[in-house]
Amino acid sequence: MSLRADTQAHPTSDVRRFGRPQKWVHRATAALMGVCVATAACLYIPQFAELVGRRALVVRVHEWAGLALPVPVLAGLASRAFRADLGFLNRFGPHDRVWLRAALRRDKRRASRPAGKFNAGQKIYAAWIAGATLVMLGTGLLMWFTHLTPLMWRTSATFVHDWLALTIGIVLAGHIGMALGDPEARRGLRTGWVSKAWASHEHPLWHPHNKDH
Repeated sequence: MSLRADTQAHPTSDVRRFGRPQKWVHRATAALMGVCVATAACLYIPQFAELVGRRALVVRVHEWAGLALPVPVLAGLASRAFRADLGFLNRFGPHDRVWLRAALRRDKRRASRPAGKFNAGQKIYAAWIAGATLVMLGTGLLMWFTHLTPLMWRTSATFVHDWLALTIGIVLAGHIGMALGDPEARRGLRTGWVSKAWASHEHPLWHPHNKDH
């Protein structure tokens, strides 16, 4: 698709929020995380386990989906735009502290919640889920290769893996709930475009046409 055709497909009231690399990294990661959560539920909830059966297959799917979970992000590093977004997510500025204080006070006025391309809540969620994924991967490997580690290590890894999985499920439910409450944000991840009105309202410090946003 040419640049002219792409521009004509969107009104001038829209701005580009995400390119193809960011969209596909998010979709692939979400799909793999969904498989991990679904298979974990089938392994730990008796009603689901009885309904699905074939525990050995479920375990194998769970293991390989977990191993593949970091792959979309690693592949996305080849994209300059994706690396730029990671830089924005890793950059915590004074306005983010203002946003957090307002969130803790439950102050919902947009004037009290300044945000760049990503708000402070999104930055914290991204950092937490990335760290949790690495911990899940490490503990999962200890549980998988049982002959490489002592029993105490495997027992500790199982404890951390199980309870962190429950925490991830709760956090993901909250993440999905917030996404369901913001159709424009979902449109940004689905199509890459959002309205200028939404961008100025939700992310007033974000300047899409500037390098520093």
